[in-house]
Order: sequence, then structure tokens, then C-alpha cells
Amino acid sequence: MKKNIKKAFLVFCCTIAVIGIGGLAVNYLNESAQTVQVVSEKVLIPGGQSVGIKMDVKGVLVVGLEEIETEDSVVSPGYDAGIQIGDIILSIDGTDVYYAKEVIDLIEKADGAVNIKVSRKEQTLEFKVAPVKEYKSGQYKMGIWVKEKIAGIGTLSFYDPDNNVFAALGHGIYESKTNTLLETDKGQLLPTEVKSIREGVSGIPGEIRGIFYGEEAPIGIVKENCEFGIYSIGTNIDGINLGKPIVMAYQDQVEEGPAYILTTIDGNKVEKFEIEITHVSKQKEADSKGIEIEVTDERLLSYCGGIVQGMSGSPIIQNDRLVGAVTHVFVNNPTKGYGIFAEWMVEKGGTIAE
Repeated sequence: MKKNIKKAFLVFCCTIAVIGIGGLAVNYLNESAQTVQVVSEKVLIPGGQSVGIKMDVKGVLVVGLEEIETEDSVVSPGYDAGIQIGDIILSIDGTDVYYAKEVIDLIEKADGAVNIKVSRKEQTLEFKVAPVKEYKSGQYKMGIWVKEKIAGIGTLSFYDPDNNVFAALGHGIYESKTNTLLETDKGQLLPTEVKSIREGVSGIPGEIRGIFYGEEAPIGIVKENCEFGIYSIGTNIDGINLGKPIVMAYQDQVEEGPAYILTTIDGNKVEKFEIEITHVSKQKEADSKGIEIEVTDERLLSYCGGIVQGMSGSPIIQNDRLVGAVTHVFVNNPTKGYGIFAEWMVEKGGTIAE
């Protein structure tokens, strides 16, 4: 009996952010001690532009498993050995691999079973896999679909002119089946033109669709994919139309009430859309769901139903301060979503430039 093994593919369509730390200082008087203290405020350049992310994964990502039809049976060697979707292949028989073609070539040249080392979440595991000869093609295969690159659309949050660091998304890029945070090798941050939007409805998230350009002169080089976003070092700052700098709000300055986001829903134009901050969760440790928001802007609601995939990273502004960035949408209610506090993104961004 054939095993019921479904192919699964990584789908990435997120949002992008940019980080900024400035040097504006504010003095205040501590009356009890009669001393003057200095508090540095973070000055950021807010984003809102759609951008493309092209990222190489460290190693080779397993994105699917399949059955191979041989001359006398139907088998899936990779699945039977214990390999899972989301595993990252690091080496085959001691040879490090970085590209899908390297995996294919090593398997075709193998004389019998091979030892495969993979990374799975925070573990390194080894499996012995015996490739089989496919009946139709005559090629030796393991029944594993692999890729080394991912690409998608997101929204810039802010830029740090002091550190020359862009931050993206407000959340990391994960393998969808295993929820594994993907470790980046290298990548590009690219200008993007929004061509269309699929409206979000209850149970089905909407999606921004666009095209990348400017690969010969990317906005930035991706340095890290972490749980708080994509971080890049700027290489072509003039390739993106940045706005005016504003001060960052710390979480104790964020309150329930009116606010707005900056995002792009048509072409290259960054626009302002009204929202309501409905809940603020004070946090001692960083998390991507510190702010709950609801879209109130009638134009945004009528155009795309609320928050859609591709808006992650859209900056949230309240009282002329950048308070955070959009990170998630409620699947069953696209008018609502979550945001991360800007201070967590700034804190992480400061380590990228070191």
C-alpha cells in the first residue's frame, strides 16, 4: 500500500522593516536627588515601502517528500529514514552542501546508502538513506524535494541612519510545517512595485502581489533572520524613498486609542491608514505580539479587507512617535492583528551593526 505523503512547499509573503537609532537627548530634573539625568531618545526614519526579500538558507531546505516508483515497488527512502519537511541538509557523506544541485549530484554518484546530516530546530541529526532508481527516468533519488532560496514581499518598518541598518517584518521567516526559524546565509533587500492585492476574508488571509527590481543595486544585504525580523546592512540608501525621522516610543508610552500605519497598497506610494490600538501588553521580554490593533480606515477596509500578507513590518505611529510594527493578522478577522514594540526591534538592530 502506498504511503500517503503530501508534498509541502514553503510559502513566504511577509513584510519588511527598517531600524533607526538617533542621538536626540532630553534632560529632566530628579527633584528628590536634585541631579540632572540624561535620557537618550531613539530617532527613526519610518518606512512603509513594499520591499522584496531574496534569501539563501544555510544548507539546503527540505520542502517536500514524495514516493519514488521503482521497477518493482513504490518507496520513499527519505521519509522512511526519518527526514522531515523543514530539515536543512548540511552534508552528505561528510561533504558540505549549499545548493540543491549539489545534493542531486552527490545522490546520483552515490554507491549505495549515504549518511545525511541535517539541522532540525536546534538539533543536528544524522540519517542513513539508500537512494533508489526511478523506473521512468533511470535516476537515483531519495524522494526529497529541496531548495536553497526563498523569496517574498514585505514592508519596511524603519531605518537606522547611525548604524546603517534596515529591519524587516517584526517577525522571523519560518518553515511553515515545522515552525523552524530559517538560518540565513546571505540575501538581498530589493525595491518592489505593488501590482495587485488579494482581499482578505475570514479564514483566508489576503496577499500583496508585486515585482522585484534593482537586483544589480539592492537596498541592503540581509545579515540575519531572527524572531523579531529580517535585518540588513544598507548598500543603496538612495534606492528607497525614505521619509522624515521621528522619535521612537517606549512601550510605557504606548496607549489604547487612535493611531495609524504606513504601508503600500498600490505601486510605490506609501500611504497613511487609520487604526485603533485596542490593547497593550506590557512586556519584560521581547515578543512579536505586544500590541493589538484594529483597522478603522474605510479605504483600506474596502480595498483589501484589512491587514493582508505583505503588510508585516508596516510601522505603527501614535502621538507622532513610532510605537511598533505590524506582525500578524487574525486569520478569522482580517481587520485585526498584532504588532511588536519598536524598542525590541531597535534593540536587536543595534547588535547587527556591531
